[in-house]
Amino acid sequence: MKITVVGIGYVGLANAILLAQNHSVTLIDIISDKVDLINQRKSPIQDTYITEYLESVKLDLHATIDQNSAYKDAELVIIATPTDYDPATNFFNTKSIEESIDKILKINNKVPILIKSTVPVGYTESLRLKFNIPHIIFSPEFLREGQALYDCLYPSRIIISNKENDGKRVAELFVQGAIKKDIQILYTDPTEAEAIKLFSNMYLAMRVTFFNELDTFSSKHELSTKQIIDGVSLDPRIGDYYNNPSFGYGGYCLPKDTKQLLANYKDIPNNIMQAIVDSNETRKEFLVDEIINTKAKVIGIYRLIMKSNSDNYRESAILGIIERLKEKKVNILIYEPQISQEQLEGLTIVNDLNKFMKKSEIIIANRYHPELEKAKDKVYSRDINNKD
Repeated sequence: MKITVVGIGYVGLANAILLAQNHSVTLIDIISDKVDLINQRKSPIQDTYITEYLESVKLDLHATIDQNSAYKDAELVIIATPTDYDPATNFFNTKSIEESIDKILKINNKVPILIKSTVPVGYTESLRLKFNIPHIIFSPEFLREGQALYDCLYPSRIIISNKENDGKRVAELFVQGAIKKDIQILYTDPTEAEAIKLFSNMYLAMRVTFFNELDTFSSKHELSTKQIIDGVSLDPRIGDYYNNPSFGYGGYCLPKDTKQLLANYKDIPNNIMQAIVDSNETRKEFLVDEIINTKAKVIGIYRLIMKSNSDNYRESAILGIIERLKEKKVNILIYEPQISQEQLEGLTIVNDLNKFMKKSEIIIANRYHPELEKAKDKVYSRDINNKD
């Protein structure tokens, strides 16, 4: 089967590799550097499985910036372009999806289109009306940054917003490329599939904020957060996962998805949804007050990346801490090996770890790392389990 995937981000690339094990896949992107790397079998993003598969696995995979060659003979087009949350409109910016569909239809107006980008609730139906085409399917992705291909190979579930034969054929493609067997497949209507994605991420964000507020309580009363969480998590209905305190939920998905779902709640009564979004900001304000109260004159920020095995720090929780610290006019140093320049938005970057630890009077670490052991007396972190 000839399949085209639009967008060489972690969603598009992971899905393209999964499908290219058994089908002819073309990746298209507007950034030529990404295209060149794919054709050299090099990954433009940090993901161990993606790197390994590009280098070692036989894949029928090609990348291009040419729209005509990408769409002309395609039998399925998968759109995986970014949909960042726009605070001005209170909605995802879905312009890239619509522009892609417009270009696809001008070249190949019969091809089925599968959307993997995260979208507002009700969006797929609006596309069907706008473009007057029935063959648009939505399938939410549940991929983690740094482990995107792994999560394609071992999916928790596959959800397809089409109960007809087209939907079943799409599901078969993803099952065929996966290593995991007995994958649960759920066929839904389009709007329900969109809601599943957003409510799933809202629930995960709720767990983060719950254990962070537990940690705030413990901190104010000088209690052991670890003892309390260990006891709470022994209840099998709660479980020992997604329970490690942090500086707040961050990354590409949770901040934007929670705000989008909250926007979809306009004129609908709610308490929890608003509280989850608010709690993430309250947590950062509490932590900044704690940091300022140490009276440290030089505050070191250890790593900007959202999580281990990632090269992305977009919407990382630590950025919210930094913004609030900047307002306090304190001296801030950053240690982030992913950044080569000497300054970032006016802040000094020190990528000699020993020099960074020596200069910092306090070291702020969202996630503790053994390489900080020499300066552990300076480290401020709410990480109790070195995970998540």
